Amino acid sequence: MSEIDWTAGTWTNEPVAVTLADDGMRVTAREGSDAWRTTSYGFVHDTEHALLAPFAQDTAVEVGFRLDLSDQFDQAGVFVRIDETSWTKAGVELSDGVEGLGAVVTRGVSDWSLSPVPGWSGRLVTVRASRSGDALTIRARVDDGPWQLVRVAPLDAGATAWAGPFCCAPSRAGLTVHFTSWRVGPADAGLHPDP
Repeated sequence: MSEIDWTAGTWTNEPVAVTLADDGMRVTAREGSDAWRTTSYGFVHDTEHALLAPFAQDTAVEVGFRLDLSDQFDQAGVFVRIDETSWTKAGVELSDGVEGLGAVVTRGVSDWSLSPVPGWSGRLVTVRASRSGDALTIRARVDDGPWQLVRVAPLDAGATAWAGPFCCAPSRAGLTVHFTSWRVGPADAGLHPDP
């Protein structure tokens, strides 16, 4: 994997503050920032802070961050965007007091999957989005642990897409996420490991 320079991306929505340092990038989210379309809640939010660069076919993007969430719906991870109605966000979100690893896949309307990740708080989380053929495969891990499959979602092979780190703070001010890495490399060789 090759490092992507933090200055190579473009924000979908400017955060409150961005600080670059040798150990990564710290992003402070705006209160009320979020990405969601319609399902169950009835609203459309396009106010996420996603730093995006081109995401070519047969490549993978990895985003690393320190997990430090404290308020309802605080979230961070990787964002893949085609347009305002077609996008995927994947990472860790605090929901009802529990940190969960999951993804929101949006094709006109959003869906949401989430699974608890006890013991991940304060540790380094890496989320990987791999694009190959007609699929987007999301995996994640904590520290140097094994990769866990999070989601497989459709992604048109011919679509122009962008990807990179994101964070949102739907319910409060003051969330600052410490992103430690943003990398690009070849897409995963397959959906399942060789036996």
